[in-house]
Amino acid sequence: MNRRILIADDEPNMLLSLEFLMKRAGFEVMTATDGQSALESIESSPPDLALLDVLMPRKSGLEVCQQIKANPAMKDVKIVLLSAMAREVDREKGLALGADAYVTKPFATKELVARIRELLG
Repeated sequence: MNRRILIADDEPNMLLSLEFLMKRAGFEVMTATDGQSALESIESSPPDLALLDVLMPRKSGLEVCQQIKANPAMKDVKIVLLSAMAREVDREKGLALGADAYVTKPFATKELVARIRELLG
């Protein structure tokens, strides 16, 4: 069975690129263009992993991460935060809120796919 990934990013080109990359890597993909839509999608049909942009409208990736990790029904959903904010304090904040990984943009696509595969076992 294919692993399911939700990709949430408000930048259309990034969303399209990530969707293409993940499908090519063999994942089933769902998408969202803002944090609130991402959260609703995760709550209604939890994916194996959520790839969340940190800065999105309606809810940030950090807020979505925090809400997912606070819900026992979604505790198994892995979270990867994507951000252009590369300071160590930003990374530490994301991980402290429960993210399984914090990847800074720009990133190497092969490394991102490898990290996702590692998280999903």
